[in-house]
Parts: sequence; structure tokens; C-alpha cells
Amino acid sequence: MKAYLIALSAGLLVGVVYSLLGVRSPAPPVIALVGLAGILLGEQLIPVAKRLADRPELARFVSQDCAHHVLGKLPTHGKRDA
Repeated sequence: MKAYLIALSAGLLVGVVYSLLGVRSPAPPVIALVGLAGILLGEQLIPVAKRLADRPELARFVSQDCAHHVLGKLPTHGKRDA
């Protein structure tokens, strides 16, 4: 969770600097970020479909392989990042 807060803080700081300088951010619009999320999820569809025949394998694949690739390291409840 600490890494997410640092990234958000850095982004906010850069946004404030851009605003003070009167320039537009080179960041893509929100619709482009939604499209990128779709790409990340879409690239997982074929591997998941191939594993549908073996249900226990599907659960392992989604929880171990897909979740890390799509979501990155998720914060754990009640534990702080070192």
C-alpha cells in the first residue's frame, strides 16, 4: 500500500507543477487507461479458456499467474509494506 501512496503523491506533485507552469500533462486521457486495462484483461482470456477443461488447474492459474500480471502485488490487510 505504501508504494501506491507514494506513486499517487508523486503524481499529484507533478500535476501541481504542471498547473503552476501552465502546461498540459502528457498523460493519456482516462479513456486510454480504461483501454489499457481492457488489453491486460483481454490477453488473459485465451489462456483461461484453454484451461476451462481442467477446473482445479484454472483456479491455480487465475490465482497465481493472472492475478499477479493484471493486478500487480496487492496490499495485504493489516500488514504494512517494508
